[in-house]
Amino acid sequence: MTTATDLNQPKLQPAAPVGRRLTLPVLLLIIAGALALTSIVRIITGADGITNVSQMSTALELAVPIGLAGLGGLWAERAGVVNIGLEGMMILGTWFGAWAGYQWGPWTGILVGIIGGCVGGLLHAIVTITFNVNHIVSGVAINILALGATRYLAPLAFEGTQGGSAKQSPPVESLGDFTVPGLSDVLIDLNREGWFLVSDIAGLLGGLVTNVSWLTLIAIALIPATWWILWRTPFGLRLRSCGENPVAAESLGVNVYKYKYLAVIISGGLAGLGGVFLSIVANPFYLEGQVSGRGYIGLAAMIFGNWMPGGLAIGAGLFGYTDSLNLRGGAENVHALLLLAAILLVIGAIWLVVKKKYVAAVLTLAVGVLMFTWYAVTDQVPNQVVSATPYVITLLVLALSAQRLRMPRANGMPYRKGQGK
Repeated sequence: MTTATDLNQPKLQPAAPVGRRLTLPVLLLIIAGALALTSIVRIITGADGITNVSQMSTALELAVPIGLAGLGGLWAERAGVVNIGLEGMMILGTWFGAWAGYQWGPWTGILVGIIGGCVGGLLHAIVTITFNVNHIVSGVAINILALGATRYLAPLAFEGTQGGSAKQSPPVESLGDFTVPGLSDVLIDLNREGWFLVSDIAGLLGGLVTNVSWLTLIAIALIPATWWILWRTPFGLRLRSCGENPVAAESLGVNVYKYKYLAVIISGGLAGLGGVFLSIVANPFYLEGQVSGRGYIGLAAMIFGNWMPGGLAIGAGLFGYTDSLNLRGGAENVHALLLLAAILLVIGAIWLVVKKKYVAAVLTLAVGVLMFTWYAVTDQVPNQVVSATPYVITLLVLALSAQRLRMPRANGMPYRKGQGK
């Protein structure tokens, strides 16, 4: 039973996640260590493609729609609404963005695509917040509805147009991209030298300043903007309180319905923007099926990031990188990553021994030995393994990080105005 004390909390500050938080110096040290290990593996295997500028540029392009979908999920779930419908909202963004983009230009397409995603978010909000339908059921319904709607609309809008068909829109004019003059050339030259660590860092940075879309810049800027809005403004505090304890928030005058609606609509808009990226930047046209589960992977990136923008960005980058292996030297690069995985597993086993978790350490070491054996007795991996790598990485990362996760306390729970009285 809810007591008067529960309803009159002096602060709306949500509880901190369980476990230690990584400080910035520790996080930078982990990233530096990962880069050093990757550099060692590159030198041993000769797979220069795992850290070259083209690989990193492609990884960034593939990470953006996943990151935007995850950012959409973050907004909704911080307000207490589970958004499985991200996939459908991305689909709406792809269709509406391409439909408006080929007629009135790419920037208009971006705006209309965001609105399309917002419509999906609004539908999800009405069903879950007003009518209290199960959030998972509503999200799946949104995905099915979006897929059916775009399949119905595509032939009506695109068939008979120049370059269009029943499953594809006419091409959309390019947004254009930018390259930092001078710096890009220097980083590309450094990357080609093949030096330990220096060339790998140059490849990573070179991918961030070479042939980068303007929409990519906007997407990157949305990550710190989200952090600032949700963790440094009264609006963000009220919104997060709705995901932690809506009854207490209501008792302090917060309009819980309003904040939940705003969060889910913004969530749909961000997912729609991810869809627009696919149909205007990644490909200059709408193509049926081009979302390909990225909404679900974005949700996984959000969970990996522990419902925080920075962690989400790292997760999206990881999944984007593994996805990029399909496009550039996949078999050779994935084979090299088997050695990297073996080394990381051995390090993990040593860490578990230090923590006195001996059974887990033995199992981890055994998997590491299997990975090394696979690497040692083969020259490359089958193409099917390359295609499956992003999805396998998704499952492994979620499994390994599950012990440190804490979702907002009231996430997915039904809420009715005045229920605490």
